[in-house]
Amino acid sequence: MTIASNIEAIHAKIARAGQNSPLSVPRPTLLGASKGQNEAAIEEAIIGGLRVFGENRVQEAQTKWPALRAAHTNIELHLIGPLQTNKVKEALELFDVIQTLDRKKLAETIANELKKLPHCAAAKFFIQINTGKEPQKAGVLPEEADAFIDDCINALRLPVVGLMCVPPVGQPPSPHFALLRKIAQAHGLKELSMGMSEDFEAAVRMGSTCVRVGTAIFGERV
Repeated sequence: MTIASNIEAIHAKIARAGQNSPLSVPRPTLLGASKGQNEAAIEEAIIGGLRVFGENRVQEAQTKWPALRAAHTNIELHLIGPLQTNKVKEALELFDVIQTLDRKKLAETIANELKKLPHCAAAKFFIQINTGKEPQKAGVLPEEADAFIDDCINALRLPVVGLMCVPPVGQPPSPHFALLRKIAQAHGLKELSMGMSEDFEAAVRMGSTCVRVGTAIFGERV
């Protein structure tokens, strides 16, 4: 199997998953999680039609994406890993979307930097919710989500468009997707970034607008 054929197969699975679900959206975005992938693999994915990618680390993205974006048009780059406050400026200049807004200090730092960078790349933000309340995992706790979302949108005026989650390993993902959707609906947020290689079909059935797929596209990292 090639990367291009993997992309084609995943698109087909996304379409089938959404056929019989009243919650599914017409065209969920397929995001290629390209952490650890070299430029050649990413080039193959681009040739295969993929245009939305996600990286976990600012520093890694800085080493490979400026050249890739110069060579290819219409690329959208998301940060899908934790963001340190000392990397905010670089992240805002590099990424179109930041999916891991998860704490007050980070939100305030982003708001301050946006005032200095009116033409930065980052135009959209997702708030990460720790739906499983896992102490080792980033994300706002569900019971604190309403206040945090309200603060980000109404007090800090951040362009928050949706929510993101990573369900606990070994648990059925659908209840976590349902919780994320419920929180988003309460705030009128339309975007839901949920679903990875193992569970993206379940996420599509639960209304995901963006699935973050790495292994199923690129294969296991070596």
